[in-house]
Amino acid sequence: MSNNKIKVCVVGATGYVGLDLVFLLSKHKKISIKYLCAQKNLGKKISFFDKRINKNLPKISSIKKINFNNIDLVFLSLPNGEAQKFIKKYFYYKNIKFIDLSADFRIEDKNKYKKWYRQTHSAPKFINKSLYSITELSKNKIKNHRIIANPGCYPTSIQIPLIPLIRKKLINYNNIIIDSKSGYSGAGKNFKKKFNHKNLFFSIQVYGIKNHRHTSELEQEFKKNSKSPINFTFNPQLLPVFRGILSSIHVEVRKKININKIHKELKLFYKNSKFIKINKINKSIGTGSVINTNNCEISVCESRVKNKLVIFSAIDNLIKGASGQAIQNMNIMYNFKENEGLK
Repeated sequence: MSNNKIKVCVVGATGYVGLDLVFLLSKHKKISIKYLCAQKNLGKKISFFDKRINKNLPKISSIKKINFNNIDLVFLSLPNGEAQKFIKKYFYYKNIKFIDLSADFRIEDKNKYKKWYRQTHSAPKFINKSLYSITELSKNKIKNHRIIANPGCYPTSIQIPLIPLIRKKLINYNNIIIDSKSGYSGAGKNFKKKFNHKNLFFSIQVYGIKNHRHTSELEQEFKKNSKSPINFTFNPQLLPVFRGILSSIHVEVRKKININKIHKELKLFYKNSKFIKINKINKSIGTGSVINTNNCEISVCESRVKNKLVIFSAIDNLIKGASGQAIQNMNIMYNFKENEGLK
């Protein structure tokens, strides 16, 4: 590192997540962007894709142009299956760390990865060298790893409110119902091919009802934190908005546990967190206040059924659910202020 700045390369710089990542990194005082890579539009300026990025940055180039001896960190914002090939090829450069924003290193069991993502993992020996990192839940481990697996956007919105309660055994592990709604940017720039249903921009659409890929991620992390089986359902829906996720999580509290105890535990767990806001009990929330931020806003609400609560969690899927959390992980990795570049 020269002049206390780390030298960064973004591979997959022109997708929705990649552009938000470059925009945030361009304002980060501790970062020097050396390469912006993509497969198409080589030689173009990044401002061609995003007018917000007005800093003089390297033009779009291919991976072949990278001098790997001259960078410290690579962000990989690629389709599932591509980051594993990249890391397998370039991990021997000991000076480089990797933050992967795809699903390639999120699933710790290569067989489950194959089952859910329908492809054989090409770099299985690197899976146990990586760390699955929702920053608030893994801060003390980040510096020990060269590969960080950035979580999925839905699982981020769900685990931030649930994991502290699971660890303290404050809720029943049977029949947790998770209802999550997301803007269409979560599907990437080819969302029209993925979601070709009628009136895409004027309707709400259910998808992945039984087998959404993020179920495997939730299953894995719930099991790690509970040491007991957790029975849950996860139902995602697509909204006719560009960005934002609102997750509604229906839980049953254990005996002698009430809403005040749940609220107090979340407040206590996140008391020093810069990006997690626990609202007053029963406050109505939405995505409006978290759009274009790295924040997660949480509200614990009573329901009409005794001992059952609804926990609402709102994030920006492209920032806290992807690029912002990647930068948050980077900040911890390099001993920067956790909110550097994310204020």
